Amino acid sequence: MKTPKQKFKKPKVIVMSGYGLNCEEETKFAFEHAGGIADIVHINDLIAKPQMMREYQILAFPGGFSYGDDTGSGKAYANKMKNHLSRELEEFLSRDTLMIGICNGFQILTSLGILPGALTYNKNGKYIDRWVDLKVQGRSPWLSGIKNISLPIAHGEGRYIIDQKKYKEMSKKKEIAFIYEKGEICKFQNLEKNPNGAMYDIAGVLGYNGRVLGMMPHPERAMFFHHSPLWQHKKINGNLEKEGAGILLFKNAINYFK
Repeated sequence: MKTPKQKFKKPKVIVMSGYGLNCEEETKFAFEHAGGIADIVHINDLIAKPQMMREYQILAFPGGFSYGDDTGSGKAYANKMKNHLSRELEEFLSRDTLMIGICNGFQILTSLGILPGALTYNKNGKYIDRWVDLKVQGRSPWLSGIKNISLPIAHGEGRYIIDQKKYKEMSKKKEIAFIYEKGEICKFQNLEKNPNGAMYDIAGVLGYNGRVLGMMPHPERAMFFHHSPLWQHKKINGNLEKEGAGILLFKNAINYFK
């Protein structure tokens, strides 16, 4: 018999921080704006009190430059998690929980082995900071009701790589979250769709039946409509919209538990 989903009036989110992660405040704000309760927790505090993970329904690894990317993006932070919190991560994922890794957080999730594939240097060897257009491919609570979305990226190691056999398996299971596409922002600014050279145009992937999402673009930086480079060109009934596309992912996560 399937256990009924546990409901929460205000789901709790643990947002990881420490050693160069620098998007925790924006990520916390996004989850709280979506209706949840979010706490920023330093990795050392979680190691000191690992049982606190049982209090949360959502875990987020935000973007940044953990350990200065000195051993490769996300690897050192992932090793610290693996060495001290492997059992707690497994227990967290065994429950009906959600997890997200954004940019550096995505790199952490692949280094942990929670998500497949790896992220390496952009094809041009340079740091990229711009907006991209995405097409949703996968099935996930995070992506409910979203078909296309435009979000900003900011990374030096965002080129996703995966072997062909695993890619076919993931495609069949609907575990490719997003692919880069030539959408309205790329067309408006005459930009290439896939700036980092990711294999199969992959911008994000899924795991654990869609409950875990890793993505290079930053939804927390597209929370309000005026964040978009197209904000001056779009009006509804003569008024600018208030919310941006990025907030939809956070709302989906919170609504999953209601």
